[in-house]
Amino acid sequence: MGLGARAAPFTYVAHALAVAAAAMVLVWCIHFRGGLAFEATNKNLIFNVHPVLMLIGYLILGSEAIMVYKVLPTWKHDSTKLIHLILHAIALVLGVIGIYCAFKFHNESGIANLYSLHSWLGIGTICLYGIQWIFGFVTFFFPRASPNVRKGALPWHILFGLFVYILALATAQLGFLEKLTFLQSSGLDKYGAEAFLVNFTALAVVLFGASVVVAAVSPARFEEPHDYAPIPGH
Repeated sequence: MGLGARAAPFTYVAHALAVAAAAMVLVWCIHFRGGLAFEATNKNLIFNVHPVLMLIGYLILGSEAIMVYKVLPTWKHDSTKLIHLILHAIALVLGVIGIYCAFKFHNESGIANLYSLHSWLGIGTICLYGIQWIFGFVTFFFPRASPNVRKGALPWHILFGLFVYILALATAQLGFLEKLTFLQSSGLDKYGAEAFLVNFTALAVVLFGASVVVAAVSPARFEEPHDYAPIPGH
């Protein structure tokens, strides 16, 4: 891609930011918002599962799946491909559970569903994520397309995957903004510790996502040929 840098430093930054973002969202939902629960009389505890699973389960695990080829460049391609597939599958399942918790919270609290841009993009993104996973499984894993088809499909698989990932990052930002706006309209101090924590979490997610994207399009090693495909061919 001509960036003049290897992917490794960006994967280090991404992992550091992932730890920071995960810690902050847990502090927010457990310390400031009261904890996590799938069943509770306090329905807010059910909602709290949503941001935790969407960030840690969906975004962070999905990011690990994207970066696995750069984090483990010396591993056999079949091994990294399997890890890539499994991590994306886990991320997809946890993302679906996270969305289910948001619906459950709304239904049990008497709140309408799917009225915001965040919710529209969230449903659209998780559906695209599922389509991308199924396409990758059928084309590159089992039953696998012919070598020529795989070679032609790979750039589009990478491009569409990054598009869905960036869309997921944008959806997360809308989610942070939406929730914080609701809390502030209900009396939360706009300059209080919780408000700053949410904003810093969202900022960490932006920087984390940027690091992941740059790592994905950067070469794992400088000695790779000029026609190197950022994510190895099949």
